[in-house]
Amino acid sequence: MVCCFPSTPKKLAMTVGCFLSGAALFVVGMHYSYVNVAPQQARIKARNDFVRDRLRKKYGKPNP
Repeated sequence: MVCCFPSTPKKLAMTVGCFLSGAALFVVGMHYSYVNVAPQQARIKARNDFVRDRLRKKYGKPNP
């Protein structure tokens, strides 16, 4: 059976370094995703409000 862990301290250090760099990239992506949520939601809400108002004007339905 083949061992699933690095056999030398250098390989262990490389494995830990690769894991930490991957985790850091994941955290950076998660941060950018979280930062950009509010502007996207605001843009979608403004677009939905615009479409609703436009349809109300076109078909003459009263506001709910």
